Amino acid sequence: MLVEEDIVTQSYARGPDRPLLEVTIGDLLHRTAERFPDRPAVISRHQNRRLTWAELSVAADRVARGLWAIGIRRGDRVGLWSTNCIEWIMMHMGCARTGAALVNVNPAYRSHELGFTLTRSHMKAIFLWHNDKRADYKEILARARHGLALDLQHTIYFDSPEWPALLEAEGRLPDRVAPDDIANIQYTSGTTGLPKGVMLSHHNIVNNGQFLAQGFHYSEQDKIVVPVPLFHCFGCVIGTMSAVNSGAAIILPNWTFDARATLEAMHRERATSVYGVPAMYVAEMALDDFASYDLSSLRTGMMSGAPCPVELMKRVLDEMRCRELVIAYGQTETSPVVTMSDAGDPIEIRVKTVGRAMPQTEIRVVSTVTGETLPSGEQGEVCARGYAVMKGYDGDPQGTATVIEPDGWLHTGDLGVMREDGCIHLTGRSRDVIIRGGENIYPREVEEFLYTHPQIDEVQVVGIPDARLGEIVVAWVRLRSGLEPGADATGAQIRDFCQGQIAYYKIPEYVRFVTEFPATLSGKIQKYKMREFEIEARGLQTVAQSATA
Repeated sequence: MLVEEDIVTQSYARGPDRPLLEVTIGDLLHRTAERFPDRPAVISRHQNRRLTWAELSVAADRVARGLWAIGIRRGDRVGLWSTNCIEWIMMHMGCARTGAALVNVNPAYRSHELGFTLTRSHMKAIFLWHNDKRADYKEILARARHGLALDLQHTIYFDSPEWPALLEAEGRLPDRVAPDDIANIQYTSGTTGLPKGVMLSHHNIVNNGQFLAQGFHYSEQDKIVVPVPLFHCFGCVIGTMSAVNSGAAIILPNWTFDARATLEAMHRERATSVYGVPAMYVAEMALDDFASYDLSSLRTGMMSGAPCPVELMKRVLDEMRCRELVIAYGQTETSPVVTMSDAGDPIEIRVKTVGRAMPQTEIRVVSTVTGETLPSGEQGEVCARGYAVMKGYDGDPQGTATVIEPDGWLHTGDLGVMREDGCIHLTGRSRDVIIRGGENIYPREVEEFLYTHPQIDEVQVVGIPDARLGEIVVAWVRLRSGLEPGADATGAQIRDFCQGQIAYYKIPEYVRFVTEFPATLSGKIQKYKMREFEIEARGLQTVAQSATA
């Protein structure tokens, strides 16, 4: 129940003033290893390897000494190009101990993208595997670096003698690493243009992990299944730092996301928590043998990384029996989480909002026209300020100034509404707005409605060009398991379902039935690829090239 002082009249809120930790990632790992030396820290099921907290701390020191031995010093950049594995976490902790900045390289990168990252990051070393079933990384790296003048001095493959040799090297640990040092550089599209290297400090990452662990009510007894990619903020901050702060175990089900391996990990390890983007939960519950997995140990978890449909959230709470599942919101530039519901919050808050401002974090919703803070209940751009805001884009002060105001407010580019209780309801991306004949349509709103259709399992909405109206609405639909397009549902039926329930201009002009959606390795749906497909399939290239104001 709200008391008078809890009611927000303006779209501004500040999270609780809990103490910030003034330690590095390496310091925090050392503390956790002292507190829970024999508790499990990392369980890599696909590698059949396990480390306790004491063993992980020792492994981090071995990596740090090895890095020192090959000439890596405080402030240098070290690349890590790998899918999920125990070596990833060893490198994460080891780089932190030695004071180097870990540069996360997306395993989906190919030569052009890798060449860009190698050049921009100035990394002195890169760690990787020779190949996996998806790619020949050695060959891609050779093509990427051809003809480039790089700072890269060392290429170390985990599946070669170089890796164990590095772990045995007689280097030394640095005299000092500071909480304000850059710990991690992650490449993101930012708001516009080429990928930008988001610089995150130890202070950013340690404290985001601290407040996440508090929000989940984690202890050393918890076991967290982490199927999300470690190169992404969801994996390497939410996935690891909430555990390092609490002593909970990190469980890696597979190299990359696999629905069955994820369920198997929950079942076999008696997991208490699970992470994932919405599409991952959809895939898990869609398995024919889903009901055979014992998920009774689950208590909490997170659905994040992409818009979280209310109906899907309700299904996970019910069918996976994950009663304290929460939603969080943020982006790489905010380390990443700035709002989160609490595991103890009422279900209404956890399914209809992305929660409230995290501790030591300010949130406001501003007019996209004037930049002024809006009254509560009005839609605008979500902005954030506090310890979690990145140090900036690497080597790009102009890009940094574009998104961070002089007084520290970061513009997220996301649209939302702040309720009177301070909770945020997201409504879409400011650049995702579909403008049909002058009417603004927010895809998230249409998607939320379509999720109420009893035969729809997953839906994504995009706008495509139209000569008369500017843009029109298209819905890509995946039906529930066992249903067939045409027999169990048609585009006309879905359009009829919308009639009288949402405004006519929001009703999809076209419905395309699919079995999967284009997505990144981190599970984010690539709507631009859907749009490109529709333009090609419908012969709209000329219309798409028409200039607009």
